[in-house]
Amino acid sequence: MSGAARIGVDVGGTFTDVVLALPDGRIHVNKTTTTPADPGEGVAAGVAAVLAEAALDPRDVAEVVHGTTVASNTILQKVGARTGLLTTQGFRDVLEIGRIRTPGMFDMAWKKPDPLVPRRWRREAIERIGADGGVVTPLDETSVRAAAATFLAEGIEAVAICFINSYANDAHERRAAALLREAAPALLVTASCEVLPEIKEYERTSTAVVNAYLLPAMRGYLSKLAERLAAIGVAAPVQVMASNGGMIGVGTARDRPVFAVGSGPAGGVAGAARLGPAIGAPDLIVFDMGGTTAKAAIVEGGEPQIVTEYEFRDGISTPSRFVKGAGYMLKVPAIDIAEVGSGGGSIARIDAGGLLVVGPESAGGDPGPACYGRGTERPTVTDANMVLGYLNPRALAGGSLPVDAALSRAAVEAHVARPLGLTVEEAAHGIRQVANVNMARAIRAVTVERGKDPRDMALMAFGGGGPLHAVDVARLLGIRRVLVSPVAGVFSAAGMLAAEAVHEFVRPLLAPLATVAAFAVAAALDGMAAEGRAALAGEGYDAAAVQLRFAADVRYLGQSSQLTVPLPAGSWDAGALQADFERLYGETFGYVATGEPVELVNLRLSAIGTAATRLDFGALDLDARALAGESGERMVSFARGAVGVPTRLLPRAAVAAGPIAGPAIIESYDTTIVVPPACTARAAGSGCIAIEMEETDA
Repeated sequence: MSGAARIGVDVGGTFTDVVLALPDGRIHVNKTTTTPADPGEGVAAGVAAVLAEAALDPRDVAEVVHGTTVASNTILQKVGARTGLLTTQGFRDVLEIGRIRTPGMFDMAWKKPDPLVPRRWRREAIERIGADGGVVTPLDETSVRAAAATFLAEGIEAVAICFINSYANDAHERRAAALLREAAPALLVTASCEVLPEIKEYERTSTAVVNAYLLPAMRGYLSKLAERLAAIGVAAPVQVMASNGGMIGVGTARDRPVFAVGSGPAGGVAGAARLGPAIGAPDLIVFDMGGTTAKAAIVEGGEPQIVTEYEFRDGISTPSRFVKGAGYMLKVPAIDIAEVGSGGGSIARIDAGGLLVVGPESAGGDPGPACYGRGTERPTVTDANMVLGYLNPRALAGGSLPVDAALSRAAVEAHVARPLGLTVEEAAHGIRQVANVNMARAIRAVTVERGKDPRDMALMAFGGGGPLHAVDVARLLGIRRVLVSPVAGVFSAAGMLAAEAVHEFVRPLLAPLATVAAFAVAAALDGMAAEGRAALAGEGYDAAAVQLRFAADVRYLGQSSQLTVPLPAGSWDAGALQADFERLYGETFGYVATGEPVELVNLRLSAIGTAATRLDFGALDLDARALAGESGERMVSFARGAVGVPTRLLPRAAVAAGPIAGPAIIESYDTTIVVPPACTARAAGSGCIAIEMEETDA
């Protein structure tokens, strides 16, 4: 693979971004409109376009790394498989009972999400395993066959199996899976022990159900994608971004799609984690604003923050350490990302109470904002930016997307300015401010709510809209330094090319820390290490390219949730582990329960496959189109009530010539960078731009 090209593809709600990386460091980029009915169509079109631009033979592509929203959209749109659940007798309602929590105590309008498996499709098997792994009631195979007959009669496509305490002994679960496959070969079966062999029956049940629910959609999509790529001559293997920021092979993504629900936004965070240390900024707030949503995450010491569970839901989606009960529980490793429905295509409206609301409804890429001239009459965030002068009034995406600024002005005036009695400019500033506040919420969710002070970190912005809003969002949070990534508008796709292959493994080992036997820990760690090496060997990684990172889930005795603590070099030292846990606990919650006994819950392994072909941001050689933009001047309104000011227009390439004092607008093919008054932009290395704010600018 060392002498061949690699392609990264990020399918967003509005655009599909493609980055082609050549062995000599040159990259080519392309943005094409996402095709929601068949996302693979947009992927193939973008790949074909970027290959043609680079004059590259499709046979020279060695690997395609793909971030997909198929899994997340399948859940949001409720278009997954007709799914059944087979569980232990007496536990069929665990999926609906959940954690008996609501996300907001006083939200009387909140409605609990409908379970992905209706009650009539939740069947029971006669069996019982004890918490110690002993058999309390043998598996009644007749009850399993009866459930299979019911599933077939109901037209069920996929089945999740989750028996109580199968994390301690999975024999019944595996036998039931074999019986189902024997009785109904057409059923797609997910056994919870194959996806999540952990304690907590609700989390395990929910995760197994989501996996089963996604199987037909993900398998169908990946098969069709391979066909489309083959039709344009690309026969390279496809890797899928996982929620944890690593790559997984197509085989894993087909069988365990629950690990790729957060696939889309993970690429940008993985790229930022690799880019930050290269420019002397290992601690970052990652801010990714696309056409439909905005995402936030943090990187510390060059590593993204990983959680072991999160809830997937509409609106703002965050890991469930603090907010519980609002969505579908996925207990899988994932980057700690908060997502909110504010993007360039988010629609602004006046609600029934007369207040201005922005998002989560989006115009997407088709028909897109009003300025696209494709029939949208309501204003979006992009239209507000167009009215204020931030965006090119004639064309976007390097001239490939014609726009009409007059349509933006008409939409803002008709739907916001006139109803509220404001000028068009005041209304546009209002739309922008509401969007900025929404996006600041997402950043607070992964910083302040995690015990982190955002003022201590730089904000790295990317996505088509990130550099447009980054400085204003940073000011809301007291952040004084903004970094704009190279190829910002397609950075998530580029970040995927910097990611490593990662496979996750977990072993339950529930016991007070003081009583844990070292030999039991060693056996579990060795077993996971063997599995990790085997999984990576199957994807072509030799022993020298494998890194093993171990961790432990630890909690105070009696608690129901835990924190994940790294195990240095996979070594076992109970005293050191307790000290590390209490330090992390204090950082997260603000106090330590000194003297309280500590309990080990799980041991974890991240098996990482490294390769010299990963994208090196320090060696990037951007094509001329990625750095091109207009030169000149236009009027821009930077603050509500203030008159527009003449503002320089510069291509991104101009940053290399020296610092640029604001106000200025820096254009490139894939994004627009706003440098407001009292700010200065300068080159920061590896293709990045740093925007510094003056201390007097609060």
